Order: sequence, then C-alpha cells, then structure tokens
Amino acid sequence: MLSALEVFTTVVVGVMVGVEFSVLAVINPILNALPEDSGQLGHAHGGRMLGAVMPVWYIGSLVLVGIWAVAGWHHHGTGLVVTAAGLLALSIIMSILLLVPINNRGKTWTPDNRPADWKEQLNRWNRWHYVRVAVILAAFALLVAALT
Repeated sequence: MLSALEVFTTVVVGVMVGVEFSVLAVINPILNALPEDSGQLGHAHGGRMLGAVMPVWYIGSLVLVGIWAVAGWHHHGTGLVVTAAGLLALSIIMSILLLVPINNRGKTWTPDNRPADWKEQLNRWNRWHYVRVAVILAAFALLVAALT
C-alpha cells in the first residue's frame, strides 16, 4: 500500500510541476507574443482558471507528501520526503504572500481597467513564478529520489 501511495503522490506532484513549468516556458511566452490587449486578456483568463485549481493541487500535494512521510517514517528515504514537504510548504507560503496578490489583481484586469503598471506587476509575478517552479521542481526531484 505504501508503494502505491509513493507512486501516486509522485505522479500528482510531477504533473503539478509540469503544469507550472509549462506556464513558465510555454504559455506565458505565447501570451506575451500576442498583441497587448489579447495577451493581457489571456493572462487574466489564465489567472482565473489556474487560480481556481492550483491551490487545491498545491495543498493536496503537500497533504499526500505528509501522509507518505508519516506512513513511511521508518523506511529509507523519509528524510527526502520530509524535505520535499518543507519545499512544498515553502511554495505555498510564497504563493500566498507573493504571487496570489498579484494574480488576484491581474485576473480582474481588462484593457479598460488595467493599471498603468500592469506589465511591471506581471513581470514581478513571472520572476516569483520562476523561483516557485525551482522550489517545486526540487521537491519533485527529492520525491523521485526517495522512490529508489
């Protein structure tokens, strides 16, 4: 049963990392290449859509990793799992403090109501997103290492 939990958790976290990496490396560059209004509207729509899903995914991933750490406490690799849990917790704290406030503003913007500094705010979100992706990628790598 523990093996199934380990694999399931690793897949859930891995897919989450993949989604966040695709936002960083694929979706945002596409949106940024569109004409200003279209790109900004795309960012707002993405903020609404992913803003509704990702909190559940992040918290669910942390819960699964926590269950794995408790269930496998006396097994090889538990230190890696606990460290991964710490990194996922850090990513949630980063999200709440740094990324969500910008996202909550950005998802309401239209060409008619966006602030003058909307591009700077979006760039700030992107810079923090790079850091967050690095953190969750490290957590994922630790979970994969703990499987061996």
